Amino acid sequence: MRVPSLRLPGRNPEDEPSEGRLVGTARLDRRTKRLCGRLEPGDIAIIDHVDLDRVAADTLVGTGVAVVVNAAKSISGRYPNLGPEVLVKAGIVLVDGVGEQIFDNVREGKTVAVSGGEIYFGDELIGEGAVQTTESVATDMEAAKEGLSVQLEAFAANTMEYLKRERDLLLDGVGVPDVKTSFNGRHALVVIRGYNYKEDIDVLRPYIREFKPVLVGVDGGADALLEAGYTPDMIVGDMDSVSDDALRCGAEIVVHAYADGRAPGMERMDKLGVPAIPFPAAATSEDIAMLMADEKGAELICAVGTHVTMVEFLDKGRGGMASTFLTRLRVGGKLVDAKGVSRLYRQDMSISALLLLIVSALAAMATAVAISTVGRSFVDVIADWWEGLIFQIQRLFS
Repeated sequence: MRVPSLRLPGRNPEDEPSEGRLVGTARLDRRTKRLCGRLEPGDIAIIDHVDLDRVAADTLVGTGVAVVVNAAKSISGRYPNLGPEVLVKAGIVLVDGVGEQIFDNVREGKTVAVSGGEIYFGDELIGEGAVQTTESVATDMEAAKEGLSVQLEAFAANTMEYLKRERDLLLDGVGVPDVKTSFNGRHALVVIRGYNYKEDIDVLRPYIREFKPVLVGVDGGADALLEAGYTPDMIVGDMDSVSDDALRCGAEIVVHAYADGRAPGMERMDKLGVPAIPFPAAATSEDIAMLMADEKGAELICAVGTHVTMVEFLDKGRGGMASTFLTRLRVGGKLVDAKGVSRLYRQDMSISALLLLIVSALAAMATAVAISTVGRSFVDVIADWWEGLIFQIQRLFS
């Protein structure tokens, strides 16, 4: 049922000045991850995402949207989530707390306008919220820090509950399916399309070239590998954010299923005609990828785009993140985070340092030539040739 739209008496937005008024195609979905696959530059994204996390915000920024309209509160105050700050810093207008009626008042593909915190369809005011700014985000984030203790207690409770449910998987590897991909004695590179994944993959190119690790893409991480020029050996996930091209690239597919055995991702694989193996577990997809690599004998696991800090764990905003904490304890010393590698090896050489290196190399070469018998003979030959050349030029002009 359509909720009646709102219209201010005597006010026509078409008569208002266009300055600060943004017009674009509306794309809407209650699942931000699913929506991002349909967004194009200049679109107006309409989402329903409480406590917008950084991964979702980074993906929205990457699509080039002009405006993000959130039916829910982007910062609820439960904990200091990172997404709104990412959007505001990227120059994307964030209209917050519009209400769920926005999904009834506008349809996919229709042209809407945003002026301040007001959203218009034609001359109808169909929604209104608060425009987030750098100052308002900072204020909300400061207030949200007070909720950290409550969230940490909930996180600890979720961790214990997960440990009870998945004790056999964590401790003994019970339930890990048999796969064709060989991990035994090799390195495994597990790629999640998360924080700074592009920079991390670029830094790891020499490592990939030298060690030739098993390339595991977690959902959209498979597309990240393809974009970087690599073909994944295995794709793990619930298959809701990976492209058809990636699924058809020849990688072995492991579909993350619910603990009760239901696997919605298998339906997609059946439609594509691509064979897949289900892996029922209450953990996140990135966790089962690491557990599988560990159980199948991987010598080292390098993770790209995963969660590291406490804020990143909470920013994901779901109870299942408890599995990530326990998985890191399970794989132990095998796990190396690509963020640490990139920070350790990302170096910028200044022009002066480069010139000094070149001059030093030339000086070393000159010294080697000067003190060796062969080098002196070579210098004598060059000197004779130069003198002969000068003599011939003088004869031409004499």
